Amino acid sequence: MRSVRVRPIPLAALFAVFALAAFASDKYNMTKLTVEVLSADTGKPVDRASVIVRFRHGRNVNLKKIVTNWETKTNQQGKVTIPAIPQGEVTIQVIAADFQTFGDVYQLVQEAETETIKLKRPQAQYSEDDKRSPESKPKQP
Repeated sequence: MRSVRVRPIPLAALFAVFALAAFASDKYNMTKLTVEVLSADTGKPVDRASVIVRFRHGRNVNLKKIVTNWETKTNQQGKVTIPAIPQGEVTIQVIAADFQTFGDVYQLVQEAETETIKLKRPQAQYSEDDKRSPESKPKQP
């Protein structure tokens, strides 16, 4: 039986492979983003709220090669997690039934961030007709 001789891999080549893998995975500084949606009145979680996250810009980020929009819904605890989003500026928009729509811009600078959003109930409708006295309102036929 013939023995097979294995050549040792030069240490420099092994180091280069690991350095390249580390550089490729750290091409962009990424953030694990958690959005928590609560009711401003009660502090309770809002489940099934639509959460839209749009990446706006960041340092050294090629927008053509990454996902820049995420649309999802909160779970029963009112949370949604986006596992990897480039650090930089993002817009978070939240839409939920029986609540006012929310939208704001956030800066992501850490490896993991949680943004807590408190949704308000809709305000009562207001119109100029409410200011007029009943006598001055036009009569309907």
